[in-house]
Amino acid sequence: MEELDQVITLYINSLHSGITDWIWMAFSNKFIWFPFYLLVLVFIFKRLGWKKGGIVVLSLVLMVLATDQFANLIKNSVCRYRPSHNEWMLQNGLHLLEDAGSMFGFYSAHAANSFGFAVTSLMGFRNDKSRKYNGYAWGVFFWASMVAISRVFAGKHFLGDVLVGIVAGLIFGYIFGFIARKIITSLES
Repeated sequence: MEELDQVITLYINSLHSGITDWIWMAFSNKFIWFPFYLLVLVFIFKRLGWKKGGIVVLSLVLMVLATDQFANLIKNSVCRYRPSHNEWMLQNGLHLLEDAGSMFGFYSAHAANSFGFAVTSLMGFRNDKSRKYNGYAWGVFFWASMVAISRVFAGKHFLGDVLVGIVAGLIFGYIFGFIARKIITSLES
C-alpha cells in the first residue's frame, strides 16, 4: 500500500508547471490566508452577533488547536517520512516547492485544519437560520480541497497523508461545530 501511495503521489506531483506552481505555493502558505480567516470571522460576528459569534469563533480556535496538536502527536508516533525526506521519492523526481520541512508528515495538518475550518465555520454560520450558506459551503470546501492537494504538489505530503488529514479535519470540525451548536441552542432556550 505504501508503494502505491508513493507512485500516485509522485504522479500527481509531476503534473506541476511553472504556471501552476505559484498557485500551489499560495494555497500551501497558511499565512497568506489570514485575511480570509479574518473576513470569515467578521462575517460570523455580523451574522450571528457577539454572543453566538464568539462561541463559533472560540470553537474554531479550539478546533485548530486540537487538530494541530493531534496531528503532531500522530506524526511523532507513526514516524512516516515526508516525501521530501524519502530517498526513493527524491531519486524519482519529486518536485519541491518549499523547503523539506520536518522529518515526519503523517498526517497532513494543513489538510486537517482547512477541512476542520470549513466544517466548523459552515456549521457556525448555519446557526443563522435565515440563510443556508450553500455558496459559502461550495467556496470553503473548494478552498480546503485546494489547500489539501497543494501539499502533494509542494512535495510535503503523500496523498495518503492528505486523505487522512481530510478525514481528521472533517471529524474534528464536526465535533467542534456540534459542541458550538449545542451551546448556542442551550442559550436560545
